[in-house]
Amino acid sequence: MINKHISFAGAGRVASALCRKIYKAGYKIDLVVSITENSGRSLADSCEALWSAIPEFPVSTDIIIIAVPDHALNKVLEDIKCRPGTLVVHTAGSFGLEVFPARYTAKGVFYPLQTFSIERKVEFTDLPLLIESSDLQSSALLKDLAASIGAKSWFVNTDQRIILHVAAVFICNFANHMLTRGKEVAEKAGVPFEIFYPLITETVSKAIDIGPEKAQTGPAVRNDRNTIEKHIELLSYSPELEKMYREITMSIINYYYKL
Repeated sequence: MINKHISFAGAGRVASALCRKIYKAGYKIDLVVSITENSGRSLADSCEALWSAIPEFPVSTDIIIIAVPDHALNKVLEDIKCRPGTLVVHTAGSFGLEVFPARYTAKGVFYPLQTFSIERKVEFTDLPLLIESSDLQSSALLKDLAASIGAKSWFVNTDQRIILHVAAVFICNFANHMLTRGKEVAEKAGVPFEIFYPLITETVSKAIDIGPEKAQTGPAVRNDRNTIEKHIELLSYSPELEKMYREITMSIINYYYKL
């Protein structure tokens, strides 16, 4: 058993994934704090921990991990009561150490660069964990914690992490939305979305293998105006999708032809 005790504020997607993985790595989970009792108790029970709606942490806790929505972070940090010197970290991509009140002496960021969903189990092997901290001892603790769950530590500052967070929105959130809208268009043909599974797999694999800028195919990169105009005509039923198609197509053309 690893001789460190961890507690959590939050019981959502990130908190649940981290808490269960850290528990399985051999850490003692002391407490899960969540204002939602059902999810909080469920997570606590799965990790042999206590649940509370009040952010008062036991003196045994060495590290408190705050995994709450960004809009709730400031209030949670203000309300926490814990032993002086306890390392308190948050998992937000868009904030740094500046959000911590002055009373925190050991503080940090423990941001997993991954997408989490309650219904899916995330593989932590080599998962990038972006770390920032107030001191060398805290950095060492967080590096050890990351290593214990198979993740790979990346020490980046706040400015770097915010840029990476924006990049992640393009790479993950926007790409997923494109899949959603593509599925919507495909429904016009009356064919199941599964017909695209091999295309999706190859698209992502190729982007990883040779780089997305080299992997680009399609009418825009060829500047095939005839095909582009046919597609725009087919999308005339939806001004929103037609506009989206035009803008992304022009972005691809401008990128490759430097117009």
